Amino acid sequence: MYISRNSNKFTELPILKIMKKNNLVICSVAILLIFSVQAFSQDWPQFRGVGRDSKATGAVPSAWPAELAQQWKITVGTGDATPVLIGKKIYTFTRQGNEEVVLCLDASTGKELWKYNYPAPVVTGPPSSHPGPRSTPAVANGKIVTFGVSGIISCLDAATGKLVWKKEDASIPVPQFFTGMSPIIVDGICILQLGGKDNGQVVAYNLNKGNEKWKYTGEGPAYASPSVMTTGKTKQIVLFTEKSLISLNLTDGKLLWQLAATPMQRFYNCVSPYIDGQTIYYTGQGSGTKAIQVVKEGNQFVTKELWSTAEIGAKWNTPVRKDGFLYGFTDLRRIYCLNASNGQTGWIDAATNSDFATIVDCGSVLIGLPSTGNLLVFKQDPKAYTEIARYKVTETPVYTFPVVAGNLIYIKDAESLILYKIN
Repeated sequence: MYISRNSNKFTELPILKIMKKNNLVICSVAILLIFSVQAFSQDWPQFRGVGRDSKATGAVPSAWPAELAQQWKITVGTGDATPVLIGKKIYTFTRQGNEEVVLCLDASTGKELWKYNYPAPVVTGPPSSHPGPRSTPAVANGKIVTFGVSGIISCLDAATGKLVWKKEDASIPVPQFFTGMSPIIVDGICILQLGGKDNGQVVAYNLNKGNEKWKYTGEGPAYASPSVMTTGKTKQIVLFTEKSLISLNLTDGKLLWQLAATPMQRFYNCVSPYIDGQTIYYTGQGSGTKAIQVVKEGNQFVTKELWSTAEIGAKWNTPVRKDGFLYGFTDLRRIYCLNASNGQTGWIDAATNSDFATIVDCGSVLIGLPSTGNLLVFKQDPKAYTEIARYKVTETPVYTFPVVAGNLIYIKDAESLILYKIN
């Protein structure tokens, strides 16, 4: 149909040449799309990563060297907010002098691309040993939202650093140890938990304009951060308050369900819930670990406890779920493995780490980062702790997640941002 016979030779007709050219264009576009997806498949745009589940989305190398190669190290300011990585840019939220500062850096070189800063109240009392922001920014739809230690909310254009909108109300109290939650952005809505002891509110703002969409008032805020879960057609915002685990309807902020979660002794709710489908795993210092299922009965949502164990609890660390098991750091500073289906303990490692630690699921391995600055690479092994590698990545305390992007690892310590490469 597309060729003609002429003197026993086949010749291409013009339509065939056009088709070949079009196919070449289509193939070129497909290749560009593939590379684009790969380039942005390793983002860490918010607290605990893309899915708010501490899972790195890019594949890490299969072999781990004796040492990591440091690419650069720059001073960015004090603070415990994890950097956020979007494509070729990495953002930090810190304190420099009397100001809170948002820096946009070239992710490859550390070169400053833009800076936004504003005067911020000083952290006083016992929390003053952590003077910088603790809240990890959230990036979505070309915007970056930060939440300062005194409750100042800023929404910036992620490309230019230009202020889009800002919320600053000194009449709203802050928790005893200042703000500890990280904002979440869902469907063009930015959600934050405000207020102080016995006087809290969860507020949803329009991401583009900053106008208030809804507000829920109740118990004071926790030092944990919210996540989103979907049950049927309903999107729920699940978060801790001072004394409860609650769920709010994303659409209007109405309370869907509430579960008592009173901290033990003089502790606080500091561990964010881990959501896996309709199952929520939550824990606290001295209160063990629990698993619940959220189901809809008629027009209401109810929670059903699946299991509870008093043997393992956590002070700060949200576990990760991997191949049917939970891995994390206990409130006794030890790495553990727990059967996610029944709560039975797989193992608890004997080595002691530190009070604060984070853990990231990197696919083929798990990576833990205690505040001691020892980066721990280990297998997801339900039988025993099996360490693959251990690296000293910082000499100063670290209270952030390692941002893992393929063979690159970003570490934010007390005042610096460091880039390591896995050679």
